[in-house]
Amino acid sequence: MEHKNTWETYSAKQLKEVDAFAREYMDFLDNGKTERECIDQIVNKIEQAGYRELEAVAAAGTKLKTGDKVYSVCMNKSIVMFRIGKKKMTEGINILGAHVDSPRLDIKQNPLYEDGGFAYLDTHYYGGVKKYQWVTIPLAIHGVAVKKDGTTVEINVGENEDDPVFFVSDLLIHLAQEQMEKKANKVIEGEALDIIVGNKPLVIDNKAGRNKSADGKDEQGADKDAVKKGILDILKNTYGMEEEDFISAELEVVPAGKAREAGLDRSMILAYGQDDRVCAFSSLKAMLEIGQTDRTACCILVDKEEIGSVGATGMQSRFFENAVAEVMNLTGEYSELNVRRCLAHSCMLSSDVSSAFDPTYASSFDKKNVAYLGCGMVFNKFTGSRGKSGSNDANAEYLGHIRAIFDKEKVNFQTAELGKVDLGGGGTIAYILALYGMNVIDSGVAVLNMHAPWEATSKADLYETKRGYVAFLKHADL
Repeated sequence: MEHKNTWETYSAKQLKEVDAFAREYMDFLDNGKTERECIDQIVNKIEQAGYRELEAVAAAGTKLKTGDKVYSVCMNKSIVMFRIGKKKMTEGINILGAHVDSPRLDIKQNPLYEDGGFAYLDTHYYGGVKKYQWVTIPLAIHGVAVKKDGTTVEINVGENEDDPVFFVSDLLIHLAQEQMEKKANKVIEGEALDIIVGNKPLVIDNKAGRNKSADGKDEQGADKDAVKKGILDILKNTYGMEEEDFISAELEVVPAGKAREAGLDRSMILAYGQDDRVCAFSSLKAMLEIGQTDRTACCILVDKEEIGSVGATGMQSRFFENAVAEVMNLTGEYSELNVRRCLAHSCMLSSDVSSAFDPTYASSFDKKNVAYLGCGMVFNKFTGSRGKSGSNDANAEYLGHIRAIFDKEKVNFQTAELGKVDLGGGGTIAYILALYGMNVIDSGVAVLNMHAPWEATSKADLYETKRGYVAFLKHADL
């Protein structure tokens, strides 16, 4: 089957819509480089659209009816949204599921140290990364520190033009003969991914009895770990943080800088975190765009997918199932059996990215079964690795149903696998939802440079994926 370039199908009006949608998406990326920041943005958007907090509705004893919109947040890192449909939930609901976590460096709980005149923060990489891609690039720190009194301090350094940035150093090429002989996964070791955060010692002004930076004329000399103490002094004055506050902090190190249009034709987007915020944003916008639907529409955006969907905020937790039970209770349908019936009769798009064909590394792909940038939304019948290990493999009946919907709505789509059969593989949250017996298939956007600090997508694929999600929420009913 031939891949059709989606750009060739657009009218002048649609081309303007593509660019407008891309700009809104890029703004979402710039303001959502962590799970918490994404969830904050999402809550603000959906509350403006009339969504109410599920827990507040339940506490008030308010019953839900057709057209009502509610949401629930789990630990500020995951969210689920419902728009109540005309049909009973026991007949099934239509679910979009994506994740908002992305590969990064996490700062450890006892991270700050000094060595060789530099202050460092010790990190632990999160998710599947090529570690050598994270050295010598500008980095920012995003996150929160929670003090013993419960006060939360928000930290975001490195994004504004007048902010300092951070970096991981690398060995100069002149001395790197031994390093260059190592395998790629050993060129940079995980424990070497510590970020440099300072180089100027704190100096004690004995006469004044106060700390003073090293650029004054009254320098008295620096004592042991003076650079580290200088950083602690800045943290104390700027955020009210003590060193022990790192223990209860969640600080993420991400590439510094904004999403950018890529290519002279501005057809692509280059940005951090597009896996999987490109699908999360498209899913969110689809939920906000749909009108009244026959089946209840649902969108769940979760954390921890990149490390196995574990933990309270990951898809393997009971958060989603509990939310469904709460909603069914407020629609007057709740029973344990009815919750099971609802989930078993549901349809889901596991909205995650797929690998895009890269001509530079053509030997890694099956050209007949790979996604191409600019050719529309992607469906992966299965993921997994090698012999489909760890995969959800969608059934033919469901694929036929989806094809009919997309043909009716004239949504451009393509089918793909991750790469050649024996080269590796990957997975999504699809298999977890499939445990309920519902119909699930992987779908989303093709990404170039997946899991790199800067990933590339097509504006056309982004726009087409949103259109596909809208069509699915309106018409899926199998």
